[in-house]
Amino acid sequence: MLGEELIRAAQRTVVGQRETLEQLWTALIAGGHVLLEGVPGVAKTLMASTIARLSGLEFRRVQFTPDMLPSDLTGGLVYEGPGRFSVKKGPIFTQVLLADEINRAPAKVQSALLECMQEGQVTIGEETYPLPRPFWVLATQNPIEQEGTYALPEAQIDRFLFRLEVTYPQEGEEEEILRRWARQLYPELPPPLLSAHKILEYQEAATRIEMPPVLEKYIVRLVRATRAPAQVGLKAWADKVAFGASPRAGLALHRAARARALLFGRAAVAPEDIKAVAPAVLRHRILLSYIAIAEGLKTDTFITELLRVVPIA
Repeated sequence: MLGEELIRAAQRTVVGQRETLEQLWTALIAGGHVLLEGVPGVAKTLMASTIARLSGLEFRRVQFTPDMLPSDLTGGLVYEGPGRFSVKKGPIFTQVLLADEINRAPAKVQSALLECMQEGQVTIGEETYPLPRPFWVLATQNPIEQEGTYALPEAQIDRFLFRLEVTYPQEGEEEEILRRWARQLYPELPPPLLSAHKILEYQEAATRIEMPPVLEKYIVRLVRATRAPAQVGLKAWADKVAFGASPRAGLALHRAARARALLFGRAAVAPEDIKAVAPAVLRHRILLSYIAIAEGLKTDTFITELLRVVPIA
């Protein structure tokens, strides 16, 4: 099974983090960008570089900073003499871009990245240049540091297919990390299991995975319930949700569920596929009210309750 093979291969380098790795492979096959959120030192960069190598894709990492300019990312025109300019392409021209600490970059840089993510192209001067295919952005942000950061615009956050929360490893996994580091035991990755051509084929194949009509209705009910939780019996959340998910969330659920079904060898989407990707798709598309924040409630808690009460049929 493709999904299990890819996860096992990545875990030769990354200790634990199975769920995150599964979601990353799903996002790649779905062709959707990912926002990784977690404290420093939980292997966000390692996971990104490992998946890029196993995919046979070109990988670049860009450290975002407050003094960064859009041209530092996209490139620009270089003056070569009277009336003569040449194009210098920036690091965005790659297949896998790790945008490290994306929330440290000012709004103009984030806007430039948004065009790349949404349109798959870059405008330099008066010319537009297509980005390599596949083009995949993995952005990271640190949830505990706010000084010197800029809040990501809601429009940009919504362009990410998934928002993944990378947590601390389990005790046994942390012991294994320490053992490997102390003894310099770093298993080598196998040769790339995929290629750019193969990934594009899988992305196309995922669009042909059958989505039963009953599950399409389930996706719509799930998304609509984020806007009116009282209507599905979650009256305690009625004043806790300021804004629910938009129709784009339903499209993202549809897209991600089909990619996961393909990874795990199914010709049609199963309910478990939708439930598996729902937290990653919905957590950044639901805005809790100040009441919920004051009470210490989390979006993931609300999503868990939705998945419990919204009927499949």
